[in-house]
Amino acid sequence: MNGLRYLCALSLSCLVWVSVPGDARAAEPPSLEALWQIVQQQQAQIETLTQALDGARAQIANTEQRARITEEQLDLTAGYLEKVDQGRGSGRASRTTLGGYGEMHYNNLDAEDSSRDLKEVDFHRFVAFVGHEFTDRIRFFSEVELEHSLVQDTADGSSGGEVEVEQAYLEFDLNESLTARGGLFLLPIGILNETHEPNTFYGVERNEVESIIIPSTWWEGGAALSGHYSNGLSWDFAVHSGLETPTSGSSAYRIRSGRQKVSNASADNLALTARLKYTGVPGLELAASVNYQDDASQIGGDGLEDGTLVSVHGIWSRGPFNLRALWSQWNFNGDAIELADADRQTGWYVEPSLRLGRPAHDWGVYSRYQDLEGARAQDQFDQWEVGVNYWPTGNVVLKFDYRDRSHDLLSAQDRDFKGIDLGVGYQF
Repeated sequence: MNGLRYLCALSLSCLVWVSVPGDARAAEPPSLEALWQIVQQQQAQIETLTQALDGARAQIANTEQRARITEEQLDLTAGYLEKVDQGRGSGRASRTTLGGYGEMHYNNLDAEDSSRDLKEVDFHRFVAFVGHEFTDRIRFFSEVELEHSLVQDTADGSSGGEVEVEQAYLEFDLNESLTARGGLFLLPIGILNETHEPNTFYGVERNEVESIIIPSTWWEGGAALSGHYSNGLSWDFAVHSGLETPTSGSSAYRIRSGRQKVSNASADNLALTARLKYTGVPGLELAASVNYQDDASQIGGDGLEDGTLVSVHGIWSRGPFNLRALWSQWNFNGDAIELADADRQTGWYVEPSLRLGRPAHDWGVYSRYQDLEGARAQDQFDQWEVGVNYWPTGNVVLKFDYRDRSHDLLSAQDRDFKGIDLGVGYQF
């Protein structure tokens, strides 16, 4: 090895000596040790340059690989978006939704006065939903209903049915927890007023407390704000058109007859609705609502002035067991309504139920007791009810129930009845 080093050094020394000018050759050639140091330095430089070149090549290869992966991801994303676009359709149609619900009833009721017996079949409601999402934060929702299957003039001047726009409003997400509404919307009161599709409640007919005291379905025109939070607490506040409750005739002071349905509605006196709801515990819902009418008849000096509705309810679900309870009361001011003993109208009900076999081929049994004190004699009664719901699928329901109603006032006891109801309903 030492001989090889000596030979390399000697060769390099000769090359250097030959390559220099003639005058410089006379100088003493470098020593072998000096030449060996030069060789080692050059070798180190070569190794450093080689390592740098290998690193650059690796970096270039890594960059090319990442570029290929990025290009493949872009191709996959473009293909996915194209498929989604083809599946949804194009443009505005992809943001429009359709839906609806309906229900048909058979009633067979035997009254104390046989002239008041009821045996009939009625396609009670046919409803269509149309919604549209303009942006991720702005949307529209509407509901059109045909009641009793047919609208036509009859011999007694009645129409026999109604076509109604029950909802038509714009909704704006102001931020993650605050939403605004404007238009025609359902008031946030009670259990059924906002959620009343036939597959969502027991009984062929809707309960009377949320029909006579809370005049469901109750909608008004106005503006509303809603707040909802992750702890289960939510609130609603609305300013809207008010009631136009009659003060004379067979429907005097009957709340349900005071709904204007936003059809050229008198707006001399607006109304307010507020609700606080809590759903922070699984299976539990607690809510309280207040509705204030500045003038419940829209006519000053007629003996019916302001009125306030307070409603509270609770829903508790644990496994197949469910319990619903609701209490509502109106308090009115005015000489005429106080004289008619209709200034306080109240009602409550309690409904335990048991549902088994969900989600398909699902049976449910329930019992309901309700007590009412409305404005009219026929609206003051208590009623027991038991029945069965069968859901062959979640959005289709078949119903059967038995009812026993007893009126409080002697003048209305000929209306006492016992009977059965059958129903079929759907939602999509």
